[in-house]
Amino acid sequence: MTLNRSQSPAFQAIHEIQLPSVQSHRLDNGIPLHLIAVNQQPVIRLECVFDAGTWHELVPGSAFFTMKMLSEGTIARSSAQISEYVDRYGAFLELNSGPDRASIVIHCLTKFLPSVLPLLSEILNEPVFPQKELDDLRNITLQNLRVNYEKSAYLAGVLFREKLYGAEHPYGRSQRPEAVEQLTRENVVAFYERVIRNRQFQIILAGQASENEVLLINQALGQQLIKTDNLPGFSGTLPADNNLPILAEKPDSVQSSIRLGRRLFTRSHPDFFKMLVANEVLGGYFGSRLMKNIREEKGFTYGISSNMPSFRRDGYFLIGTDVNKENTQETLDEIRKEIRILQTELVADSELETVKNYMSGEFVGSLNTPFDIADRYKVILLDSMPADFLTTYIQRIRAVTAEEVMEMATRYLTPESLNEVVVGGK
Repeated sequence: MTLNRSQSPAFQAIHEIQLPSVQSHRLDNGIPLHLIAVNQQPVIRLECVFDAGTWHELVPGSAFFTMKMLSEGTIARSSAQISEYVDRYGAFLELNSGPDRASIVIHCLTKFLPSVLPLLSEILNEPVFPQKELDDLRNITLQNLRVNYEKSAYLAGVLFREKLYGAEHPYGRSQRPEAVEQLTRENVVAFYERVIRNRQFQIILAGQASENEVLLINQALGQQLIKTDNLPGFSGTLPADNNLPILAEKPDSVQSSIRLGRRLFTRSHPDFFKMLVANEVLGGYFGSRLMKNIREEKGFTYGISSNMPSFRRDGYFLIGTDVNKENTQETLDEIRKEIRILQTELVADSELETVKNYMSGEFVGSLNTPFDIADRYKVILLDSMPADFLTTYIQRIRAVTAEEVMEMATRYLTPESLNEVVVGGK
């Protein structure tokens, strides 16, 4: 049979998905454990998630350094011994800190969980925060920051978030070299004692796991005392609205980094899915309108995109690209032109169907492994989203109409609402 390569292959649109259920347990001390059992491979990922991000900092940078330092030494083991122990069992240890939360993650073969759990308990309960390791981490962080602040794209991201939320707000705060230099071991220890030690956290266990692994975790982590008092977080205010553009000149740079956007809302907002589709049409994928215009037709950039980052308490809309300096203003003009078209002309049915098919396929493609599925479930488990948020995701995308796309662009992408940041020049 000869293939007719002038015709696209047949495909079937995705309309629904089925996901493994979450089995929720409580350890003896009340810590919630959520089990997502998928028996594809004999591996598991154990994630301990704390409300311990920058939202709970009293000293800038203390959340990041506290989490990174947990594996740099305990009462019983040095940093090198911890690394050697992890390697012995072919495990992988990851320590993360973000605006809303922080986490300790261990990947390992299921059969090695009994050997790995004692180390996890040590890291949680017996860190010593050695000064030398802290100095080393601080020096490495400072070197990376100094390099990054020379990059127009990095600086544009920092300035954009500061413009939306303010430099002191957890969602607008970025690591600054001067803050890292001033951070002390006492600041790190204080954050640990106040926010991590004996504090409530949630466990998300994904992979080839069963009730047996739940029992093992309960024996290792379910016996320690847990504080029940509420932990206060950030109590400051957002800056007053100011849509005056920011231009950070970099005379030696041949490029400009453009960031254009505004604060929006969380995933729980009634307009979330409608705005998600509007964003995709505008700049959310490789075939988007911004890519066709700015990259393919004008040749101003290798890539331009728009997206909707979401935090626990807020979210925002962002268009970002890097262009040659001489094309900066024309790029901004073309971006605004595409937004005006989205506000005044209905999206064609064929284009809207292409976008919905892409979004559905991308969503399903993000659920290939047990760990991918667990990452998706975290939206429900950690941000108090409805239980059907994932299973109805595709139906909600497919329910969005061309009229609603126009409505979203008109309501949320008005010229006066968009904040402009340019690093480089015009």
